[in-house]
Amino acid sequence: MVLGFEAGLQVWREGAGPLNLTELALGYLGQAEARLRYANSALGEGNNPLAVRLAQECVELCVKAELRAVAIEYPKQHEVSGLLAQFGERFPQWFRDEIPFTHEASVSLFKLRELAFYGGENTALPPDKVIGREDGKRAVDHAERVFRTCKKLLREAESRP
Repeated sequence: MVLGFEAGLQVWREGAGPLNLTELALGYLGQAEARLRYANSALGEGNNPLAVRLAQECVELCVKAELRAVAIEYPKQHEVSGLLAQFGERFPQWFRDEIPFTHEASVSLFKLRELAFYGGENTALPPDKVIGREDGKRAVDHAERVFRTCKKLLREAESRP
């Protein structure tokens, strides 16, 4: 038996009772939306490294929300998008079509994350000398698409009986 997001699964929280996984995923989505809003603001201010970092966090939260929505426990690390394809049968077809984009966005932003935090330490360049406007714009654009996809998936999960 394969469980998809239609299952509406719950997990037990010690001392607090059950937690619906859709509720948890929606909480992640709310956090992702805030990161996306701040990423757009940072981009508008010309703080491209911050825009990249916030876009990466947005994508990470979206991926983890999508996995939670179908009851997949992921490892405690930043980049887990490979699990989307591994468990693709748990998602609706329209979402499966978006998995390659989400995976590419997640992996590429994860790779930029360190540069956006620390810059080119080997070359003694600060983050704003390594991460340019195009990097920031591409990061935010990718995060916006991943966010829209996640929001659509969770709206479907939320509206199931």
